[in-house]
Amino acid sequence: MDTHSDFNPALYEMLRQRQLLSLLCPAEYGGPAYDTLSYAVVVEELSRICGSTGITVAAANSLGVAPIDMFGSPEQKQRVLPGVGTQGHVVVFGLTEPEAGSDAAGTKTTGVRDGDKWVINGSKCFITNGHFAEWIICTAVTQPGIGARGISSFLLHKSTPGFSVGKKEKKLGLRGSDTSTLHFDNVRLPADAMLGPDGNGFRQFMQTLDAGRISIGAMALGLAQGAYEIAVKYARQRVQFGRPIADFQAIQFKLADMATQIEASRHLVYHAAFLKDSGQPYARQSAMAKLHASETGRFCADTAIQVLGGYGLLAENRVERHWRDVKLCEIGEGTSEIQRIVIARHLLRESAGLLESETEA
Repeated sequence: MDTHSDFNPALYEMLRQRQLLSLLCPAEYGGPAYDTLSYAVVVEELSRICGSTGITVAAANSLGVAPIDMFGSPEQKQRVLPGVGTQGHVVVFGLTEPEAGSDAAGTKTTGVRDGDKWVINGSKCFITNGHFAEWIICTAVTQPGIGARGISSFLLHKSTPGFSVGKKEKKLGLRGSDTSTLHFDNVRLPADAMLGPDGNGFRQFMQTLDAGRISIGAMALGLAQGAYEIAVKYARQRVQFGRPIADFQAIQFKLADMATQIEASRHLVYHAAFLKDSGQPYARQSAMAKLHASETGRFCADTAIQVLGGYGLLAENRVERHWRDVKLCEIGEGTSEIQRIVIARHLLRESAGLLESETEA
């Protein structure tokens, strides 16, 4: 898949049949209803071997199933989720635009009311699973001039006139993953296509990304683990100066650093998942998990290449693919810089609350 930049249809069918594309779909709609921690482990294990498969599963669940389950009306859920749960229909999430990346409130796609219809015009970019989509969630400005409070979300089927999927992007890494553009050309939607209340879209996709960051952290964790395992195996087999290079302290220190960072990332990812599953606040912890795991993934992939030396640059040894694949984890669903902003805001808000309570005491 990496060589041909194309996701294997047979693998897609296997994921669909095993309900891996609908792990978060509630049982009442035919889904497996995994909790967040179990779901994170699945993404981690898939990504340990293939990042393209990991992100395909992660996006279908965190960015597709989850928003409908969280924000959909009973009628919308009944319309979409049975197909997701029993047939593996893929839902995609259209948020990013050419001029709205980290500044998600800068959305240019518009939703204009025309009688009892909404008319959607605009485009979305960097959309995972675009060509596999059965249903699409997209954001659009419905109340111009008031910023984030004027953004709403809409749900539409791929057959809706005026909707089209554009070119598949050529990428540095995750080449097997389907990444494309979405186009909305006078797409007319009924009033009940709006997901949640008018003007609630920004809040919805912020909550969606808070949860999605756990799966990106899990993906980065898996890529780091995979690179580490390749490095350990190679270090035990590779002989230089008459000894396996694993006997040399320089190599041992690299392996120790990799293993320690992976263990720390695993604790962060699993803890954020546990908090979400137990109904506790988790936004700060999910940002921390994604930040640490994605940077750990980059560090481990880079270090694994160094352990393998020249052989690390060869495609047959896989670590160069991990190195290319993991870079997305520092960018997608909020860059590392955005994660630091999110974490700092939560910390300052929490410290302000603590100071207030101490003052009252």
